[in-house]
Amino acid sequence: MKPVRRALVAVSATAILVIAQAILDPTGLLALVGWSGAVPSLEAGIWPFAAYVVFVPVLLGVVAWVAVRAGDRFWTLVPGIVLAVLLAQAAACFVMTWNLGVSAWAAGYVTAKAVPAALIVAAATRLLGGRSVRERHARGAVWIPAIVFAGLAPLLSGLWWTSVAYAPGVPAPASHRDPISMILGMLVLAGATVLCLRWMRPRVRGILGGWLAAVAAGAGLGLVQAIVGFAFDRGATGELWPLMNAYVAVADGASFGACLGWIVGVTAVVADRATSPRAAQALRLAAALVVVAATAAAVILPSSTAAASSGAAQPAPPAGYLRADGGIITDGEGDQVLLRGVNVNQLVDFFQPAANLPATRPLTEDDFAGIAEQGFNVVRLGLSWSALEPEPGTIDEAYLEKIQDAVGWAKKHDIYIVLDMHQDGWWAGNTTAGTVCRPGTDPMWGYDGAPAWATLTDGAPRCSFTGRDISPAGDRAFQNFYFDTDGVQSALVDTWGKLAAVFSDEPTVAGYDLLNEPGFGETAPVTTSHLLGRFYGRAIDAIRAADAPQIVFIEPSIFWSGLGFDSGPTPGFTDDDNLVYSPHLYAESITMDRSLGLPPIVGIEGQFELASRAADAYGMPLWSGEYGYWGDDADRVARLTRYAAAEDAHILGSAYWVWKQACGDPQGFSTDISDALQREECATGSAAAPRDDLLAILSRAYPRSAPGALTSLKADGARVELAGTTEDEGCGLEVWVPGSAAPEIDSSGVTALKTAQVAGGWLVTGCAEGDYSLSTEG
Repeated sequence: MKPVRRALVAVSATAILVIAQAILDPTGLLALVGWSGAVPSLEAGIWPFAAYVVFVPVLLGVVAWVAVRAGDRFWTLVPGIVLAVLLAQAAACFVMTWNLGVSAWAAGYVTAKAVPAALIVAAATRLLGGRSVRERHARGAVWIPAIVFAGLAPLLSGLWWTSVAYAPGVPAPASHRDPISMILGMLVLAGATVLCLRWMRPRVRGILGGWLAAVAAGAGLGLVQAIVGFAFDRGATGELWPLMNAYVAVADGASFGACLGWIVGVTAVVADRATSPRAAQALRLAAALVVVAATAAAVILPSSTAAASSGAAQPAPPAGYLRADGGIITDGEGDQVLLRGVNVNQLVDFFQPAANLPATRPLTEDDFAGIAEQGFNVVRLGLSWSALEPEPGTIDEAYLEKIQDAVGWAKKHDIYIVLDMHQDGWWAGNTTAGTVCRPGTDPMWGYDGAPAWATLTDGAPRCSFTGRDISPAGDRAFQNFYFDTDGVQSALVDTWGKLAAVFSDEPTVAGYDLLNEPGFGETAPVTTSHLLGRFYGRAIDAIRAADAPQIVFIEPSIFWSGLGFDSGPTPGFTDDDNLVYSPHLYAESITMDRSLGLPPIVGIEGQFELASRAADAYGMPLWSGEYGYWGDDADRVARLTRYAAAEDAHILGSAYWVWKQACGDPQGFSTDISDALQREECATGSAAAPRDDLLAILSRAYPRSAPGALTSLKADGARVELAGTTEDEGCGLEVWVPGSAAPEIDSSGVTALKTAQVAGGWLVTGCAEGDYSLSTEG
């Protein structure tokens, strides 16, 4: 009867914990099973019910099994409860996606919830479940199941170990890693599994003993990866990245063990029953063959897949259009292009907190003339779906005309435009009168984004938790968008097709940024990776169907802006190759660590390495669509100086947030002076002194275009040192140099040098062939 009592206690403790967390969690995101206040509907499909009709039954069923079979030992119950939580999450994600690979990998995202829950439930079961006679069983087979598990890992790795947390050289038993890292990862996993089996099998019999050993071994692999990663990826002193890196690695390993550890359990039981010498020898031979065959297949298959996909290249964009070419943006004439500029938010349809303070400032040609005078060559122009399509299926012609005017002004001043479908907090709705915010959340302003008709909150309250991007209503609206409830996502896909058709023959439009800082909904990473990738694929198809050849800029979710890293859309979400990866590099700025007063998770310099690693994994160029917002004046100048140096070192472009900001903008509401490069006096609405201290850094010298590819870049004010290489002679060298004094130029490998004075500075042009370099003295 003691196993039955123990199971009852464990299940009861788990159920109580689930209910208590649901009551106490004000967002529905922090609990094992949260409730945001949204009312689920069958019309949306099964996903609104998955947590209740799938997660909870699987969780309680596995907890009961573990309590019966794992005994009353605390340290066998803990991995068992972790196993239950991860399997329950995988099952819930599966009925949302019907994709086994995504669902199994996604389970790792609840490790931070699973571990404390396991400690609580295991402690309660240990104290109240009664004691039983502790038996020690024969250890049985350990090497064969460990070898089979590690040998199959590369073939079954799927999305595991794809995070930017894994620096080159970190061992991971995954086919997408280099062969040495893969083999080392297999060896570490095999060794960890052997150690865990030696401890676990004498205490827990049968398949469960091997399964729990696999969970622990996966976590052990993660610890080894974190230690090795520290040598490659430690970050600056005081950063929290090593700890975050360790968490990601342990979560990946534990979820891999939870979802595939049954292989260890089954193989161990089979090996135990192979009692004759001949059977044991045959089993060892079979295990060796599994390792050899799996390793060979893991090495061969990725290269053959890459070779097959490389033959499906799409037609190049017409002459005059920018395009992605491997890891850089080019002009199609053999020149690398650096896009450096600013965000313009003056067409965004913001919520207006105060009737006497406009939420935006007018956009005129003077803005583009001023932007060009700083040497900037790109504007990321924020648009609002709510203004573009205020009624379903109907494009607002007056708003479209404003966009066309902006593109025309940009063209006149030799500035590229990136059209950005902007949103913050999903839509402009605020907390309505009579809304009761749960303890821990607060009433909030609206922000910007989707039209009201495309906002499906299912009754969840519009209340904020730590900021605009965590709101039960906003999270549910994003969830409905990702699952295309009532065709909401399809509507935005169609709108992108219509907008791209308007600008398809305009090379001034560098590209289309599909959605600003996509929210995480309620079930990341199903939403932020799998379904975000699905939306991107559909939108890209709509843009290409409109014969628009421009670049498409894709962003990871808001997690990147808040944490400094994210998983991003799942690989293979599209076969289009004219894409640019565009995270927002806000490290040490608006990130969660800064708002909580913690040391940075990722520092300014480290974020470039992680972003480059992610872009390289996708095979895309990197371009940061937003950065800035670094606190008080002195702090901001110091951090921007560091950002500029890192940007130059990585030879990248980006767009600063923001050119102008109205005092009534809900993101920077002020009654004194607005916070932007071009500021506003709130009392009068007139222009205030610009941020010349920041502009001096932002408008530093840089190559706007360069033949072939740039190999190094360093700049400070009017001084610049650059180098590049090109196989064929090209005359696309164009270097911006600020200031009124003509630059003194020193070059090697550059011919036909010319200097021309323009508004705000100088343009240096020339031709180059082979290796070349150029430097200026301001």
